[in-house]
Amino acid sequence: MKVTYLPAEYIKDKRKEKGYPVELTFLKKKAEEAKIAYDKNAKPSDIFYEIVEKMKDRNDDFCNNVLTTLKNEKLEILNEVQANPKILATWLYENQGEMRFGSENRLFLVLVDTDDFNSSWKLKRNLDLLKPTILSYLDKFSDKKPEDLKVSFNFKGKPQAFTALTDVIFVVK
Repeated sequence: MKVTYLPAEYIKDKRKEKGYPVELTFLKKKAEEAKIAYDKNAKPSDIFYEIVEKMKDRNDDFCNNVLTTLKNEKLEILNEVQANPKILATWLYENQGEMRFGSENRLFLVLVDTDDFNSSWKLKRNLDLLKPTILSYLDKFSDKKPEDLKVSFNFKGKPQAFTALTDVIFVVK
């Protein structure tokens, strides 16, 4: 089992496919419209955090709509991948680190906090949420067919295609 989160790079790729702007670019533009000052010399992740927090603090209709828009776009991506988890499983295999490359069968446990996607990592210690979701998956596992679990993928730098049996359990708060 591999515990992970809905990867930021996956979300970025899907946003691009859908024609959505880059989240940080969108936030910077909206911050300027709202006359919210932020440290333009900070790291991108710090700028993102600063703008979001200032928008939360301001708590006006404009800022709330901006944050709701971003959240709804992420929820749309989450709903799509939950409906077809092979897409994410394939992406996870194809985008794993070169040093950690493996084509072995995997069960991915994807943790998602829909209130704060960046805090999804905290769910790994929430046994009250994890346990029933995992047990429910295990109870229904005998209904799954091996051919439904099969994914084929390519990995950059390796000439052959790979096949693995994989599935995804989503733990969503």
